Amino acid sequence: MNAARHSTGLGWRQAFGPVDAVGVEERVAKYTTRSIKKASKLWGLRCAVSMVDLTTLEGKDTPGKVASLCRKALRPHEGEDIPPVAAVCVYPAMVRHARRHVRGTSVKVASVATAFPSGQAPLRTRLAEVKAAVGDGADEIDMVINRGAFLAGEFGRVQDEIAQVVAACGPATLKVILEVSELETYDAIRHASFLAMAVIRPGDFIKTSTGKTGLNATLANNQVMLDAIRDHYLETGVAIGMKPAGGIRTAKQALQFLVAVKETLGDAWLTNTRYRFGASALLNDLLRQIEKERQGCYQAPWNFSDATEAY
Repeated sequence: MNAARHSTGLGWRQAFGPVDAVGVEERVAKYTTRSIKKASKLWGLRCAVSMVDLTTLEGKDTPGKVASLCRKALRPHEGEDIPPVAAVCVYPAMVRHARRHVRGTSVKVASVATAFPSGQAPLRTRLAEVKAAVGDGADEIDMVINRGAFLAGEFGRVQDEIAQVVAACGPATLKVILEVSELETYDAIRHASFLAMAVIRPGDFIKTSTGKTGLNATLANNQVMLDAIRDHYLETGVAIGMKPAGGIRTAKQALQFLVAVKETLGDAWLTNTRYRFGASALLNDLLRQIEKERQGCYQAPWNFSDATEAY
């Protein structure tokens, strides 16, 4: 196996083997038993804040709503030790508004694209949307794969489409959304991960979900993708990032996901250049837990400004 196009179907199964579902679920259950306290917990909470992609993906999004989101992204809470989030994530039509507010800062502008969340549009339309978002100032593109083609066994088509999106991104970082709930099995999630990683670039990401289906990121599907990233890195030396999205709402969950990263990929992935959370509802709980660690008691939830909840 190399970093170029890889074989699919039986060839892929012979190369990588099926996923041990029972083993995966037993392993991730242990992550929930880890006890992280005091300085280590505070470090993990701040690290998680720095990894959030603060998101609004609603039909009622306005420039004013995006401006508010950007203010929250740049200064999530009072205190010099609270970092800004990694990115603001918006629809393509909102990219230029977000760009205006975060230009010159560390906060990136991410845009969903390729007919998000369904991916059901002609390829030329999906590619045009990517180019338009990058042209308006998007630093990152979150694309959805063609799940229909994948489930029909058209693996070469899926991979070719991802490669064309890579080219359309230019310098922008790409995050490839697998939509794990529609792939249904751990074997399919692992397969789709390798299809994507074979054609994306160092520093690009694979991502669990759009957040628009019934099942999103879980410790188990996250683990299957982390294992694929590790195996790909050991074989090729190419470091790929990971983004679980949807369903991660509490600081406790976020710390469990970070434990999974550390124990599977090591400290080199404990940075927002290699790991992100697509979970805007998470941010306020992270901030509340940080204040609890500082002061020894919980503040009321309404003491924290609302973050837009979209996925």
